[in-house]
This record gives sequence, structure tokens and C-alpha cells, in this order.
Amino acid sequence: MNIEQLRDYCLTKNGVTEHFPFDEDVLVFKVGNKMFLLTSLKNWEKNEATINLKCDPEYALELRANYESVEPGYHMSKKHWNTMSLYKGELTIPFVKQLIDDSYDLIVKSLPKKIRETLQ
Repeated sequence: MNIEQLRDYCLTKNGVTEHFPFDEDVLVFKVGNKMFLLTSLKNWEKNEATINLKCDPEYALELRANYESVEPGYHMSKKHWNTMSLYKGELTIPFVKQLIDDSYDLIVKSLPKKIRETLQ
């Protein structure tokens, strides 16, 4: 997966917007004005692509135990966020897409009903 594939995949989801709220390096994807994926463009340029994804706390621990490429979220709540190293080759593209879907779905479920209804 390259950065354009990641971007295209995220933007196909209902209500997703992209932002650079911190600086010109950190690309953030949001739904309902809440983050579900963050990534450093500089890391992609160095072939060290990582993404931060929201995750169910129990599943986050399970992923960290089973994959060397999954660590507690860098600069994020360690309970709810994981950092996935894509460049190590351990995580397949379909699996990464599923994790992105999970992160998106967690955020959508947390949104007010009125906003959720606009995303359907």
C-alpha cells in the first residue's frame, strides 16, 4: 500500500475529510470531525510508513501481542490507539484495510445519532 492508495481508501468512506491540523507533515482523516487515522508523510517518504488507528482497547492489546508491527499509539492514548508499521511487510493490505474500517466504525458509533444518520 502506498500513500495514495491509503488516501483513496479512506476518502471512499462516507463523510470522511482530510486535514493537516498539526503541521504539513501529519495527515489526518476524520469522520464527524473526529480523527480515525493519522499518518506522517515524512515517514512515507523515508519508506517507513506508519499509521495510527483507533482501536477497541482489548483488541488493541491482542494486536500488539500478535504482531511486531503493532505498537501502542505514538503520541496518542495508548489504551485506544495503535501505531501500525506498514513498511515491515508483516501486515497485509486486506488486514490493514480491515483495521482502518474498524477505526472508522468505532468513531462513527461514537457520533451523535443525527450525524450517524447523515453517513448512511
